[in-house]
Amino acid sequence: MGGESMTRDASLKLGAAGLVAAGLALSSGMALADAYPERPVEMVVTFGPGGGADVMGRQMGRLMEKPLGVAIPVSNVAGASGNAGLTHLRTNPADGYTLGTLISLTVASWASGLGDSKPEDFRVISVVQNSPSFLFVSADSPYQTAQDLFDFAKANPGQLTVATSGYGTQDDVTLKLLAGGGVKMENVPFQSPGERYASPIGGHTSVLYEEPGDVAQFLKAGQLKPLVVFSMERHPAFPDVPTSAELGHEISGLDNFRSIAVRADTPPEILTRLEAAILEATASADWQKFCTDTYSCIQPVTGDAAQKMVTDFLQLVSKQLAS
Repeated sequence: MGGESMTRDASLKLGAAGLVAAGLALSSGMALADAYPERPVEMVVTFGPGGGADVMGRQMGRLMEKPLGVAIPVSNVAGASGNAGLTHLRTNPADGYTLGTLISLTVASWASGLGDSKPEDFRVISVVQNSPSFLFVSADSPYQTAQDLFDFAKANPGQLTVATSGYGTQDDVTLKLLAGGGVKMENVPFQSPGERYASPIGGHTSVLYEEPGDVAQFLKAGQLKPLVVFSMERHPAFPDVPTSAELGHEISGLDNFRSIAVRADTPPEILTRLEAAILEATASADWQKFCTDTYSCIQPVTGDAAQKMVTDFLQLVSKQLAS
């Protein structure tokens, strides 16, 4: 009896101790969430100034300042198809004071062997933009239709040059898939987004691979013309532009998504605060105008679904490169 009583007392004490520990952990997490952020939060843009990732990162940072109550300065850490900036993000403390842009161009580069990052190194807070890519030419190009362009490329392999964001990105993957179908064009990477956008207009390249939102100003000015969209369906904003599938090239799923991410081991209480701030930002009138103007509006993807979107995209690109 005495032994049973002592055992029961010990169990009760252990149970009570566990409840106390759980309570302390909960209160500690709540305190962390209440205190965060106490100073400015850095937004690392993984590409150079003026590009789509840069514009998105700056817009998102500006709109997140109000819900978080601190300044969010932007740092452009460009290079290696976005991998240089992700290394900066990955090597900073997992305390929520360093955010970064994680976009599909960089994820595609992992499948090509660039960089040493992987999806599980990061926690994707939210995917906030998505858009299929197009091939654009200058308004006075001799190739006024996609069929004209593809016919010339087939007859003259490698003579046409395409301005891209880099090797290993989905730009590069798409060109390889086209080459496999007989449309061989030369990849010409540009680190500067502005120079890339202007290259076909200035005659430095024949074609541009890009999303319409990133070159909206050139489209509105009539300087660039879209020829083909890499999607299973025509783009609602460009209903006269055929899909690659219509031209005999089944290339889809390589849309350019953009997300905001942190290190994978960032405390969950901070992730919750950041997700709430992003959702408030994307619900704002300013963001809605921005995404409409850049043809990139989507319902924000958060949590496990956002993480899965990155891993699925990496698997898709890896499979296409292996085929």
